[in-house]
Amino acid sequence: MTIHPQLTIPETIAAGPGPGNTDARVLARFAGAGLADHMHPAVLRGMVECKEMLRDVMGTKNVHTFGVAGTGWSGLDVMFSAVMPGDTVVMFVNGTFSGIDGLTVRMKAATAEELAANPMDPQPASVTIVTVPHGQSVTGEIVEKALAEHKPKWAAMAHWETGSGRVNDIKGFSDACEAHGAMGLVDAVSSLGVEDFRIDDFPGVHGWASCPQKGICCLPLTYAPVSFTDHYIDVLKSTGTRTFVHHPIMEARHWGIIDGKDVGTGTYHRTHSAYAVAAFHEALRITLQQTVAQRAKDYTFHEAALRDAVTAMGCEVTSNMTSLIVLNLPYDMAGREMELVQHCRAQNFGIWPTLSEPVQVRIGILNLLNQQAIEDIVVRFGQAMRDLGAEFSQDAVNAALDRHYGRAIAAE
Repeated sequence: MTIHPQLTIPETIAAGPGPGNTDARVLARFAGAGLADHMHPAVLRGMVECKEMLRDVMGTKNVHTFGVAGTGWSGLDVMFSAVMPGDTVVMFVNGTFSGIDGLTVRMKAATAEELAANPMDPQPASVTIVTVPHGQSVTGEIVEKALAEHKPKWAAMAHWETGSGRVNDIKGFSDACEAHGAMGLVDAVSSLGVEDFRIDDFPGVHGWASCPQKGICCLPLTYAPVSFTDHYIDVLKSTGTRTFVHHPIMEARHWGIIDGKDVGTGTYHRTHSAYAVAAFHEALRITLQQTVAQRAKDYTFHEAALRDAVTAMGCEVTSNMTSLIVLNLPYDMAGREMELVQHCRAQNFGIWPTLSEPVQVRIGILNLLNQQAIEDIVVRFGQAMRDLGAEFSQDAVNAALDRHYGRAIAAE
């Protein structure tokens, strides 16, 4: 029998697309929660309060708004659970994660015969995948054209595609869904809590799924926010779904949502964690205290500083998200993206490559919304570039930061 030494994980700057940097107050609530039974009145009350705060964060009157235990993938699986074998779906893909959403849709919509023919990568006749090249956004015109042609029951899109750092046209998507009678489903994993928007402003979208560890700044294994319109729930009631654990109506019951109404504390569906409830509750409190609007402004301001700084190093930024920079290295460093990323990670500076071609570098600022954090990222990234032989003007980098923060940092 081998008993390994106690595991020690060093402090790391999470400067990638996510998970983000968890607020210290959230960690304190997680660690400070009592070892309570999962049906303890305080736990159930906390879940009701989370549900109410989440509606404010998401900007919705949808009664079926709650958290799904797990990561963002858990929330997405709940949302896509309404897609049944043979359903017609148009899925818009412009990066790694919308691509995985597309695979999820194909697995859900495949008939038994289609799934058996290729269990890991089914190709159902009822699903149309509209692929937009890496580095480009899904536009309203693209959505309109596809939905006009195919007239699907469902249409699905990522709001912000983290794989390529692109923001997709959510209004154009919603408008096209309304115009052509499609029920929109949106992956808001990377946009919720970062962009200032209200989901009720997009009536063509009937299902939303996000995650706990990006814009909400909670721990990854807590609760993934989801929200569904009454129409979505009515459709689900009429068709059913082939899942128990990730059944939207059954999940909602544990959050005190029964027959489309808030009924107070919920009934048992799965074992919830007092620690997770406490952490999620605090993350939502912090989000509402800061306000989504102010947080969105902060992301825009600090992303612009980082964007200009890496551009001054000779990099080309191809993204338009405000929580993530996706860039090409200078021409003479092309092909060394993975080497640079691994060099940074070896120093507990956690940046990421893209996970699909072409290989680019991704630098995120989730919950790093202050001058000191951005300057630290710039210094670390600049030094890593130099370590690999890059040459650039530090004065130009300092000037870029000075335009945003009012002063130049000392040259290295």
